[in-house]
Amino acid sequence: MKKNNEKVVFRAGNMLNPTPVVMVTCGTSVTDCNIITIAWTGTICSDPPMCYISVRPGRHSYDIIKENKEFVINLADEKLAAQTDWCGVRSGSKFNKFLEAGLTPAHAEKVKAPIIAESPVNIECVVKEIIPLGSHDMFLAEVVSVSVDAALIDKKETLRLDKANLVCYSHGHYYTLGKMLGKFGFSVKKH
Repeated sequence: MKKNNEKVVFRAGNMLNPTPVVMVTCGTSVTDCNIITIAWTGTICSDPPMCYISVRPGRHSYDIIKENKEFVINLADEKLAAQTDWCGVRSGSKFNKFLEAGLTPAHAEKVKAPIIAESPVNIECVVKEIIPLGSHDMFLAEVVSVSVDAALIDKKETLRLDKANLVCYSHGHYYTLGKMLGKFGFSVKKH
């Protein structure tokens, strides 16, 4: 680490924070279903809708996702923070995470992997490409279905994710999202 004017220069690393923290479900049968907590995830394309997750090849879920070519991204809210953490520090090779974390597997609309019923948003994904990157491999996937808790849809049929109390991850800590600062385009809107 060295100082450069008013900045401290670190070695190259992942400093993009906060990141979403999600529980990814995978597997197609009761015997191989698993939950893996992921912070390396995000949107990569809107048409077609695509996202990614990055997983270490040594993780229990890696081979399940690679073999089945599908997974579900289950967004974590404040009520799911402890289960999200637990699923990230325990291996599915030793634990039935649905049972141990008290989570309910439910049928997805388009993929065979289960959704987590308690999650406010479930994003069903089909893997299109696996890219080896180093410590992690990136699973590029097309979003084929999204399920949202009805309580998050207002009277105008608008999705209100701001009411979901979603959790994010920053440098080893979990946080809820804070107050809204503005709406897209607020900086140029005429008053």
